Amino acid sequence: MKTLQEVPFAITISDKEGIILDMNDKSASTFEKYGGKALIGESLFECHPPKAAEKLKELLQTHTINAYTIEKNGVRKLIYQAPRFEEGAFVGYVELSLVLPDEMPNFIRKE
Repeated sequence: MKTLQEVPFAITISDKEGIILDMNDKSASTFEKYGGKALIGESLFECHPPKAAEKLKELLQTHTINAYTIEKNGVRKLIYQAPRFEEGAFVGYVELSLVLPDEMPNFIRKE
């Protein structure tokens, strides 16, 4: 993920057991108080409260997308968790976390 280290959104990659495999710089800084890059090799289940851990277990079993927005300390984010596949086989998840601007246009486009 070398080329994505400095993009302005967090990328966290896990394996099919929920072990963190990689984090870009933004992800590491977002989770700095929990250990930052030292979280690589750790379980996602240790980093989440029980309700979120249950959702993670469900995702690892169903291989479905989980997308939602959150707001914390006045900052809105889009969280997008998607299954990863290699040659058709499920290998884990990737999570993108993007800060949303206060004002964001929505365009409806026709084909």
